[in-house]
Amino acid sequence: MKIDGTPYRSIWLDQDGWSVRIIDQTKLPWSFEILRLTTLEEAAHAIRSMLVRGAPLIGAAAAYALCLGLRADPATATLERGAEILRATRPTAVNLAWAIERMLVRLRHLPPERRVAAAYAEAGRIAAEDIAQNAAIGQAGLELIAHAAGGRRVNILTHCNAGWLATVDWGTALAPIYMAHDNGIDVHVYVDETRPRNQGAALTAWELGKHGVPHTLITDNAGGHLMQRGKVDMVIVGTDRVTRAGDVANKIGTYLKALAAQDAGVPFWVAVPSSTIDWAIRDGIAEIPIEERAASEVTMVTGRALDGSVATVRLCPKETPAANPAFDVTPARLVSGFITERGRCAASEGGLLSLFPEHR
Repeated sequence: MKIDGTPYRSIWLDQDGWSVRIIDQTKLPWSFEILRLTTLEEAAHAIRSMLVRGAPLIGAAAAYALCLGLRADPATATLERGAEILRATRPTAVNLAWAIERMLVRLRHLPPERRVAAAYAEAGRIAAEDIAQNAAIGQAGLELIAHAAGGRRVNILTHCNAGWLATVDWGTALAPIYMAHDNGIDVHVYVDETRPRNQGAALTAWELGKHGVPHTLITDNAGGHLMQRGKVDMVIVGTDRVTRAGDVANKIGTYLKALAAQDAGVPFWVAVPSSTIDWAIRDGIAEIPIEERAASEVTMVTGRALDGSVATVRLCPKETPAANPAFDVTPARLVSGFITERGRCAASEGGLLSLFPEHR
């Protein structure tokens, strides 16, 4: 995807061929800063502190983190310890565990002297496959948008950031939107601010603007109002984990958007690459761990002051306690369908298995 006409990925190998470059997403939209990661510990910090975030990108970052760890020491103990450190960084997004396990399967039985080269090759494949999957999701979702257009503007509401910043490239929920825009379809995006970390306001609005896609920022509570008044043609969101039965874990607030969409008769689509499907669980509410993040993300907010400086300010009395569940679960019954790299399907076990029969 493009930033002011220059193409970027969200993670890539540096010119030295071994260190890893990322965009520090905690600095957006105030500044565009590229960081160089040289150790597993630095990469783990980047994941934990959300310098990189988004389920697919977290998986790719974890794969490259293991490469960095093995480059320092290719021993089996180092590999296993690195995997344990990375698993603990973010518990909800299934891509993290998926990528780590894939790397372990590839590397465990190799002699230490072969592990580094094999690790970089496998991490590269994970990144390349993510790009291909997201491009295919874009094509499958493009058909929905093109059908809804009929020569008029299509208004799409999204929540959080499921664009290219959340993946290696293209994005999940935003991939169909980018393709529609690039194909000349008149598309407009309502961007939820996505409190408390404001990924919509800071990231989705930033990347849509840099690519030239028309969009409007709204408060998280405005979506239902717009749907009631026929101003939203469809909702497309991403996801951090989908269960075998079709329940969806995504950024906190997604469930409320799904309830509003059902009441207003607005299609509610979830863009999901197969790496985000957790075939081992069925009941999302009972079985998906929900990450509880720091209260300071709720009580504080960072923005640009009128004098141009970037400042963090408190939003409530100092002694006020705050809870910060980072995700919620939307039951499958509220989801119109999934957009995957293999096409679209119903939000159900049968629907998913129709596209991924190897998991029967």
